[in-house]
Amino acid sequence: MPTVRPRLLPWCAALLLCAWLPAQGQYLWKDSKGQMHASDQPPPRDVPDKDVIKRPSAARPAAAPAPAAAPASAAAPARLPAASAPVDPELAQRRARAEQEAKAKAQAEEQRLAAQRAENCQRARAHLATLEAGTRLVRVNPQGEREVVDDAARAREAAEARNAMASNCR
Repeated sequence: MPTVRPRLLPWCAALLLCAWLPAQGQYLWKDSKGQMHASDQPPPRDVPDKDVIKRPSAARPAAAPAPAAAPASAAAPARLPAASAPVDPELAQRRARAEQEAKAKAQAEEQRLAAQRAENCQRARAHLATLEAGTRLVRVNPQGEREVVDDAARAREAAEARNAMASNCR
């Protein structure tokens, strides 16, 4: 039965996670009479922050807004909550993870291209060295006959090898 345990472990972990998640959304506070209350809803507004014992991890105590002295100053706080609204930590974590994955993919692609350029550079150098060695080069044509590479073809291939080196050997 050793194969049952590895299959059972993910299910047990998922079950524990499901049982743990609802407990994360609980508020715990003390009312004006000193009585403890627990709920998944936030406490009433008349309960001061000091009496709220436990909040869900996503709920942060709101900063007390300053009293508005003039209508111009009342317009400024109206824009602040949108800019300073609490960011969903799970969403921020997913975005950060997606950015990291995109960077990792881009880096892996760049490394793959660099390796391919290095290989192409090495091949072009070897081919150019062969062409410049001055030895007789023989190729097999489509009919299966051997042909000697003439000087014009050798010069053309050497120019192509130099172009390949210029683009790949950086």
